[in-house]
Amino acid sequence: MPIYYKLVRDRIPEVIGKTGKKFSTRILDDNEYIKELKKKSFEELQEYVETHNNEDAIEELADVLEVIHALAEYHGASIEEVEEVRKQKAEKRGGFKEKIFLIEVEDE
Repeated sequence: MPIYYKLVRDRIPEVIGKTGKKFSTRILDDNEYIKELKKKSFEELQEYVETHNNEDAIEELADVLEVIHALAEYHGASIEEVEEVRKQKAEKRGGFKEKIFLIEVEDE
């Protein structure tokens, strides 16, 4: 029997149960939960990095976004609040649309 020891989406036990397979789960405490959410964010981002086409990239970006929603909620914010902070930072410092790659900055 494979052992996973990882945070999964809320309906995964239901999905597994429908296959007739036996499984075990437990509910994480808050410290474990944030630790596992952070790990999951890297896992999902790595899966995005490893994509080779737009369809797979969008699928993985959706997973990254789901983790971001959960992280925002954990930290007491809505995704709308996170989006507002993103917009403020973009207005102040810009986004990444212009594809600017910084090479060096002269020290004074």
